[in-house]
Amino acid sequence: MFNPIRLELARKRRRMTARILSARAEVAPVTLSRITNGKQSPDERTLIRLAAALSYPKEFFCREEIDGIDVDAASFRSLKAMTATERDAALAAGSLAFELSDWVNDRFNLPPADLLDLSHERDPAAAARIIRQHWAIGEKPMGHFIKFLEAKGVRVFSLAENTKNVDAFSCWRNDEPFIFLNTFKTAERSRYDAAHELGHLILHRHGGPNQRNAEQEANSFASSFLMPRADVLSSIPRVHSLDQIIKAKKRWGVSAAALAYRLNKMALVSEWQYRSFVIQLNRNHSASEPDGMPAEQSHVWKTVLTELWKEGVSRNKIASELNLPLEEIDNLVFGLTSSTDAPPRSEGKPKLRMVE
Repeated sequence: MFNPIRLELARKRRRMTARILSARAEVAPVTLSRITNGKQSPDERTLIRLAAALSYPKEFFCREEIDGIDVDAASFRSLKAMTATERDAALAAGSLAFELSDWVNDRFNLPPADLLDLSHERDPAAAARIIRQHWAIGEKPMGHFIKFLEAKGVRVFSLAENTKNVDAFSCWRNDEPFIFLNTFKTAERSRYDAAHELGHLILHRHGGPNQRNAEQEANSFASSFLMPRADVLSSIPRVHSLDQIIKAKKRWGVSAAALAYRLNKMALVSEWQYRSFVIQLNRNHSASEPDGMPAEQSHVWKTVLTELWKEGVSRNKIASELNLPLEEIDNLVFGLTSSTDAPPRSEGKPKLRMVE
């Protein structure tokens, strides 16, 4: 049976207004309204036109219910800057990720969630120390951060949103934590975004990410988690220049701006120095991160896709079983399926196990 919720999701994913969809599908606005509101089911010809206008398989619109993401339940780093259209498109991608995640969970045993609920902790820096102690990582810098999060049961997906207004967002679903990262950002920015969203997952699970001071708390958590105070003090006891910060930032895999901010909050850099560093960065490195690091990708998805292709399950097969456009899947898994149907290289022996 036709599912109008899926029609609305695809429309939002394509960033179309109802008027534009009506025109492109050659469906009268009043008819489209009745279809969207569930008062009328489209005939076969109308469904084909709607599917073609949205570039989705028509079977997608006849599947079971799909889980949506409430705006109040998702954390967006730049909610004020983005438009409603950009927000809805990102949330729609999240719903598609849920379907892909369920499909994978039926076939693989993924790491269970190992996140603490620290919503009672009022000091984000203290929460960062607590979760580091829980994970027994002490004060050392983080290596491959996405791989680490996935090992702790966080489901990490990519967002191919070609806009600076959508950084990242996160949410909980059925006791599974999800983080979505915009691949349009630099590697350093994505790492910080991931740590910021980890802060939301740990600090704001019950109160919601949109509560007062939530963004400030998540920022403080991310800064403390990625750049532990003791490690920063031992590595940079004194700051002389921006070049020193640019060289030092590699240790923690953060941007020069993020490290300068952390040093300022730790009183290792004065307000005057901090403003001067920011001005220099904006003047000399406004278009890119100085001495940037390579982008991180999902280790779980690389392993999953390798194992699936060993079983003869191609990317086209995955898209067909989910009735999704191939590019939507590719957009969610860091582009790991786009270049070839041959399995990508996996580092070492896969740790995931197929469900028997």
